[in-house]
Amino acid sequence: MQNQYAVVAENLTKKFGDFTAVDHINFTIRRGEIFGFLGPNGAGKTTTIRMLLGLLRPTEGRATVLGFDAERETDKVRRRIGYMSQKFSLYKDLTVAENLRFYGSIYGVKGQRLRERMEYAIEMAGLKGRENELTANLSGGWRQRLALGCAILHEPEMLFLDEPTAGVDPISRRAFWDLLYEMTERGTTILVTTHYMDEAERCNTVAFMHNGRIIAQGSPQELKASMEGQVLEVYCERPEAALAALRAKSIPAAPISPEKPFAALEGLPAQEVALYGSSIHIVAPEAIRYIPIVRRILEEEGIEMQSIEPVTPSLEDIFIARIREEEMRVRSCEL
Repeated sequence: MQNQYAVVAENLTKKFGDFTAVDHINFTIRRGEIFGFLGPNGAGKTTTIRMLLGLLRPTEGRATVLGFDAERETDKVRRRIGYMSQKFSLYKDLTVAENLRFYGSIYGVKGQRLRERMEYAIEMAGLKGRENELTANLSGGWRQRLALGCAILHEPEMLFLDEPTAGVDPISRRAFWDLLYEMTERGTTILVTTHYMDEAERCNTVAFMHNGRIIAQGSPQELKASMEGQVLEVYCERPEAALAALRAKSIPAAPISPEKPFAALEGLPAQEVALYGSSIHIVAPEAIRYIPIVRRILEEEGIEMQSIEPVTPSLEDIFIARIREEEMRVRSCEL
């Protein structure tokens, strides 16, 4: 059973004084999958990675990586993994080839094998013909690919990628993820942290982190299926003004009386009313019954509505809902 998992974390916890950065988290990562940690800055994602890499000692709990204890067998773990940090860890005053050669020496890759691996990394990164170019002159997307090439020179069994696409343009992000899929097809296990919802959709398993806790985890499909309530998507002019009006009117979460369909506007709020790109998402039970209420509110505000319809929940809807539930749980514990 243990062998099917690249990572097993049990009650993993890290405290800095009175501050708990990671709070008793449990998760497993199957070999050959892409596992994504999704959450805002400060959620605990990087601290978790640093414990798995043996760079931080857990306050409580334990973890194994590729079958080795992450705290006591750090050297065995590091020989078998690759790591790419948020800043790509490249030396900008070195050329493409010099960076690769430097990281090859760190990983103990030498001679003919180093030449072969450098050639593969340059080809993979699309940097053929630019081997002698200074890294400082590369765009963010090219530096990103070079950093990935450096991280896989020694053919690691597992990759740890800490927000590898932060600040990179969307086209480069898509190309980068295509490379990750190619690696998992060859058996590489990948743990990636991100705050991009579209990247979370591309993971085999996603764990939502908030304030150091895992508040939900599963495949994107499983997480969407777990959504309580339905989602209404509203397109209208002046969406920010519309959002304020809808929130101010307190759309009810309780069933609406057919005799007085607008009498409950000052009742309980919907589960969530939030901007979603250029649209507004309203999460509520029996969401279709809210359509006339939404129309009425926007008409009263002089806001033209273009469309309103039930839609399949997105991961962002799920994430927002789970954060709301977690905050309600914390408040109830404080009372």
